[in-house]
Amino acid sequence: MDQLKWGIIGCGDVTEVKSGPAFGKVPHSSLVAVMRRDAEKAADYAQRHQVPTWYDDADALINDPEVNAVYIATPPDSHADYAIRALRAGKPVYVEKPMAMNATECEAMNRVSRETGVPLFVAFYRRALPYFLKVKELVDQHVIGDIRYVHVQMNWQPADRELGKSPQPNWRVLPVVSGGGLFHDYASHQFDFLQFILGPIKTARGISRNQADLYAADDIVVANFEFESGVLGTGSWCFTVNNEQRIEQTQLIGSRGKITFSFFENFRIQVDTETGSDEYLIPMPEHVQLPLIEQIVNELRGEGKCPSTGETGARTSAILDQITAH
Repeated sequence: MDQLKWGIIGCGDVTEVKSGPAFGKVPHSSLVAVMRRDAEKAADYAQRHQVPTWYDDADALINDPEVNAVYIATPPDSHADYAIRALRAGKPVYVEKPMAMNATECEAMNRVSRETGVPLFVAFYRRALPYFLKVKELVDQHVIGDIRYVHVQMNWQPADRELGKSPQPNWRVLPVVSGGGLFHDYASHQFDFLQFILGPIKTARGISRNQADLYAADDIVVANFEFESGVLGTGSWCFTVNNEQRIEQTQLIGSRGKITFSFFENFRIQVDTETGSDEYLIPMPEHVQLPLIEQIVNELRGEGKCPSTGETGARTSAILDQITAH
């Protein structure tokens, strides 16, 4: 495949800056079509982003002969359906995270990918961002010695739209659309990257509850997990505290020190060892998905390998399922 001509199914907020423009900025890649069920919004997106073709029907985009690769940026409840249709049409798929509603749907997607021989990738783009690759480099270089355990902490306040007399929570906290709640949305990135740098998680257990009754999904999750390497992990996610308690950090504790970093907010990496402290400040690129999209394009052109596949994405979904099973 010499030139990648992408079509986007679901041109919503995530595609405005994070991903959409990147398809036209990667060498040998272009965005040629977009689809949204709301025809007016699809046309508006196409006009604003100089995309030549728009649709309000997914099958029309999938079957467009000008489109030879498909990016699925809808909520998770339609990921499996659209991905399987595109794969069966012979078109490589790049799907947003979480990969699907649950691990069962992920396996169905991977099964079709294997049967058809058509590649499937997942938008866990932290695997390609310089900030997170620096964390991986520090781990690989044993800067803090052997990793003993991981601790993930995330305390966030409710969004304004979730409060008041007429709350209007978005789709991320509607389990019938998202497969879970904010834990599924955010922790999927965290568990995917932790497995990228520390290897597969062997077992995971957790407790998930809805304490504040602001929406249908769980709003607090606590978990413990074990990597195949023997590294242990704990985590807590609470989305109903006050702003003064807001914190989002992950710590890797090693035999000779610790690494503290953030997945979503404070992009500083703090390294503390017996010899002192070091800090790394690595900003995010304008289009955070561009480095991963470039790796996908290179693989489809036979010039490299992308580290975020359907198989790795499915492992992360299985972890989320295990933790929220109780």
